Amino acid sequence: MLIIELAGGLGNQLQQYALYQKFVTLGKDVKIDISWFQKNETDITPRKLELALLSGIEYVQCTEKEKNMLIGSGGIQGKLRRKIFPASVHWFHESKMYHPEIFEFENMYISGYFACEKYYRDILPGLRTKIEFPPSSNPLNEEMEKKIQQTESVCVHIRRGDYLNAHNAEMFGGICTEEYYRTAMDYMKKNNPDAHFFVFSDDSEYIKEKYQGENCTIVDINHGENSYYDMWLMSRCKNIICANSTFSFWGARLNKNSDKIMIRPSIHKKGQSFVKEEMEDLWRGWTFVSPEGYVL
Repeated sequence: MLIIELAGGLGNQLQQYALYQKFVTLGKDVKIDISWFQKNETDITPRKLELALLSGIEYVQCTEKEKNMLIGSGGIQGKLRRKIFPASVHWFHESKMYHPEIFEFENMYISGYFACEKYYRDILPGLRTKIEFPPSSNPLNEEMEKKIQQTESVCVHIRRGDYLNAHNAEMFGGICTEEYYRTAMDYMKKNNPDAHFFVFSDDSEYIKEKYQGENCTIVDINHGENSYYDMWLMSRCKNIICANSTFSFWGARLNKNSDKIMIRPSIHKKGQSFVKEEMEDLWRGWTFVSPEGYVL
C-alpha cells in the first residue's frame, strides 16, 4: 500500500491529490491521509482541508492502523520504533524537485508537496475536466468572470501576506520582485497588445497602489474561507503570471485554454538554481522569468 500525506494549502493539496490520481492510473493500491489537518501541526500559516470544498475530487482515506503499519504511531512507541528499528519504517520525505523513484514504491508513506508538473502532467487534462468549483454565493464573482471572458485577460498573482513574515521571507522572499512582474507583463503585452491584467493578491492596499491603470483590474472579492474562488477566477483567465505559489500554479493548471501562456518564476525558493534544460523538462510549456527580470 502507498499512503500520501495531505498537507499545506489548497495548491499543495491539489498537487498531492494529483500524485494520488497518478498512482491510481498506474494500478497502485494508494490511499490519502488527512490527519495533518486534524492535528493542526503548523503555527506559521494555519490551513484547512480545502480540497473537500471542490467537486470531482475522489479518494480513499487511509485508516490510522494502515498508517501506523508503515511509519508507527504518533506516540512514544512509534517514536521508539522509528529510532531503534528504522528499517521497519517505510516513510519517504521529498528532498528535491523530482523523484522518479517514487513510481517504484510498493509499501510507503509519502510526505512532500510535489510541485513538479512532470509527476502528473499526462493526467492534467482529465483533472481539468473532473475538478470543479461550486457556484459562488457572491454575485461579484460571476460579474468578474464575465469580464475576464470578454477581455484578453491575464491573471497576475502577487502573494505577500504570510510571505512577509520572517520565516517565510527567508525562504520565499526576493523572488517575485517588481522586476519579475514588469518583465512578465511586458512579455504578455508583446504577445497581445490588448492584454488586460487581472491582479490577485492577499495585500489589497499594495496592489491598489502599484497596479491601478486602464489595463488593470484589481480583483478584491474573496477573503477568508472564500479565498479559494480566486483560484477559479485565475483559471478563467486566458493567460497567467504566477507567483512562487502553488495557488496560482493550479490557477494555471486548471485553465482549459489550449494556447495559454503560463509564466512562473525561475526558482520557487531561495537557494535553488535554474537549469534551463531540466526545468523545461519538468515544467513543459511554461515560460520562466528570473527575479532580476530576465526571460530565460
